[in-house]
Amino acid sequence: MGTNKKKSPIGLQISMQKTLSPSHPRFAWCLLLLVVFYAVSGTTGVFAVPSYARQTGMPCSACHTVFPQLTAFGREFKLNGYTFTGSTTIEATNEKEHNMLKLLTNSPLSAMFQTSVTNTAKSIPGTQNTNVEFPQQLSLFYSGLITNHLGTFIQLTYSGQGGTIGMDNTDIRYSNTTTIATKRLIYGFTLNNNPSVQDVWNSIPAWRFPYATSGVAPTPTASTLIEGALAQQVVGLGAYGYFNSLVYLEGSIYRSAQQGVAAPPGPASTGIIQGVAPYWRVALQHKWDKHYLEIGTTGMITRLHPTGVSGHTDDYTDIGLDGQYELTFPIGSFVIHPSYYWENQKLTATFDSSGSMNATNHLNSFKISGELFFNKGVGLSLGYFALKGSHDSGLYKPESVTGSQTGSPDSDGFIAEVDYLPWYNIRLSLQYVYYNRFNGAGTDYDGSGRNAGNNNTLYLLAWFNF
Repeated sequence: MGTNKKKSPIGLQISMQKTLSPSHPRFAWCLLLLVVFYAVSGTTGVFAVPSYARQTGMPCSACHTVFPQLTAFGREFKLNGYTFTGSTTIEATNEKEHNMLKLLTNSPLSAMFQTSVTNTAKSIPGTQNTNVEFPQQLSLFYSGLITNHLGTFIQLTYSGQGGTIGMDNTDIRYSNTTTIATKRLIYGFTLNNNPSVQDVWNSIPAWRFPYATSGVAPTPTASTLIEGALAQQVVGLGAYGYFNSLVYLEGSIYRSAQQGVAAPPGPASTGIIQGVAPYWRVALQHKWDKHYLEIGTTGMITRLHPTGVSGHTDDYTDIGLDGQYELTFPIGSFVIHPSYYWENQKLTATFDSSGSMNATNHLNSFKISGELFFNKGVGLSLGYFALKGSHDSGLYKPESVTGSQTGSPDSDGFIAEVDYLPWYNIRLSLQYVYYNRFNGAGTDYDGSGRNAGNNNTLYLLAWFNF
């Protein structure tokens, strides 16, 4: 395609190209008005697909089987820094023909709206059952190319339950490519706020099934640190490499960057990382015929101050294994995602303050899901989860609904889900969560007469992306 260039007064060559490159409530209303303004002021049909699709000129199905599950192209798009584009760009070079600017002419904004209904088998004492969340979540995204080699996934979210607006999942990355012994190497840097949000596989905590859950239903009290406790409360900087479409390596460091609390951290702070927390990721993948396989390991070492920023810490070592198997066939695809995390806990600070009965504990988490998607927009998913850990009556005490009368965190059960996508950017889900055990027991687990099955949850979700 032709390129029109002209000399600018500051010695830059500016061009417009079309390329396909390989290489509080008031605040909520303001956010909603911004989203609506954007939706009605853009080009024809701009509200129909998210910003990445507008940038690439491709439908959502190019990057996703069913969002947020990534296809092979979707993984490449992310690893390349969200910079592939099939839309018109504004570019500038200096007098030495070095590229100094690359901007999209279309807006990189998009939005997400979730609304849901939740019903538990038995209502939480003193509350009303069949709860409606409208919205459950409303997000505004700035996602896409910033300039050559630099792109973003930035999410700002209004939570209906909390009535607050805050920074949600964010990944800003630089990427480039080179060759080593004729083999391609994608390398780059990621700045993010949730360990694993930078990952490209759906076997990792930030992007793992179930992709949406109720915001009001009871859930097991315990969780490994790496599976979400640090999300949006840290900032991490990492470097990664992806060699020959086979090996992925990443190393990152994280430090506390909490939202909604006083800064800098001081004596009243809770959950502050001492120094930095290292995070690593190794994965191998291979694709043959209609099959795809990934196996990987993830780990993180974290030293936390439960209270304040000095004195003893609680130390957590998390190591995980995960996998992803995909089978494509003419009418759809089938995917399996297993993951297992071991967490060793050295609870020096909590033990010294009589917050736990044991100075050391462990917590193990296993999850697996099988997901069948049909090209006509129907998905069927079934998952199993199991959490098992040390008995500790200091950490896990009897308390209505959320407690454990046995001092055990052990929980397990199944999740079944049916999805329907009438359009690629709209997802309707019916989900059922069944518990065998909850916080250590099947019956009277909390010491107040509540059974695990009382927390079984029926969840209906409508999820819109535009």
